[in-house]
Amino acid sequence: MNHYSSASSPTIYFIGVTTASSSIMKVFPKWADTLHLEDAVIKGMDFKPHSDPKSYREAVTFIKNDPLSLGALVTTHKIDLYNSCKDLFDYIDPFAEQLGEVSSISKKDGMLCAHAKDPISSGLALENFIPHNFWNDYNGDVLLIGAGGSSLAMSVYFTQKKFGTNVPKHIIIANRSQPRLDSAQKILKDLNPQTRFDFALNPNPEDNDKTLASLKPHSVIVNATGLGKDAPGSPLTNNCQFPKDSYVWEINYRGSLLFKEQAESQAAEKNLYVEDGWTYFIHGWTQVISEVFHIEIKGSLLEQLSNIAKN
Repeated sequence: MNHYSSASSPTIYFIGVTTASSSIMKVFPKWADTLHLEDAVIKGMDFKPHSDPKSYREAVTFIKNDPLSLGALVTTHKIDLYNSCKDLFDYIDPFAEQLGEVSSISKKDGMLCAHAKDPISSGLALENFIPHNFWNDYNGDVLLIGAGGSSLAMSVYFTQKKFGTNVPKHIIIANRSQPRLDSAQKILKDLNPQTRFDFALNPNPEDNDKTLASLKPHSVIVNATGLGKDAPGSPLTNNCQFPKDSYVWEINYRGSLLFKEQAESQAAEKNLYVEDGWTYFIHGWTQVISEVFHIEIKGSLLEQLSNIAKN
C-alpha cells in the first residue's frame, strides 16, 4: 500500500530533491491558465539522490494506476528511476533506452510511457548560444563535469549524424566516482567515430582544475554536477583557469551558482561567454508538459511561457 493520495484534478508531478523551492511551483499555474489546462495542478515528490529503488517504484506505480495522475518530470533521479522502474513502463522511447534514463513520464492510449527529453531540451538550449558551425570553425574541446543524465544527453546531442562534420572531435566527461564513468563509457562508446571520448576520474575540484587547464581555446565547459543547486559549491576551485574564447554553461538556474561566478570573474580577461540554465529549464519543462498533456508548445507560445516564468 503506498502513501500517496489519489489526485482529484489533472496532476503532473515533479520528481526531484528540493522541488518546493523550484520556481516551476509558482510558474506552472500561470502556464496552465495560458495553455487552457483546466484545473491542472503540479505536485512535488522529493527523494534523496540514489534513494531506495522501492521508493521510486512506489511513486511510479502510483502514477501508473491513479487516473488523474497524468505524468511527471524527473530530475536528479533520471538514471536511478529508470533502473528501478523500467519494467513498469509499457513504452520506452529510443533516447531513454539508449541513455538508460527517464526524464518524462506520461500516459497515452492506456500505456505508461517513459521518455528521455534531455537530448532534445539540452540541444535546444545549446543552439540558443553556441554559434552555428562552431566545431568546424574552431575545433575546440568539450568538458562535461559530472557523468549523470545531463552529460550523457548532451553527448548524444553533440554527436548526432545529422550534423555531419560539425561535431566536437574530443569530449571529456569528468566525474568524482568510477561507476558512473564506467556506465557512461558503455553507453557512449560507439556514438560517432568522429568524436573521441575520454573519461576522467576526478575525485576533487583540484583534479577538475587540471582537466580544465588542458582544454583548447574555443571549448565548451559544462557544470552538470548539481553542485550549486542540489548542494552548495562548485566542481572547480577558485584557482581554476578557463580556456580563452570559450563557452561556459552552468545548467542550473537557481541556487548559489558558484561555478557561474567563477567563470564570470574570468569572462572579460578570457573572452568567455557564460550562460545559465534558464533556457534549459524552459525547454526541459515545456517538452515534458507537451508530452504529459498532449499539446504542442513552440514559437511564440514558447516565448510567451518563458516571459511568464521570468515575471
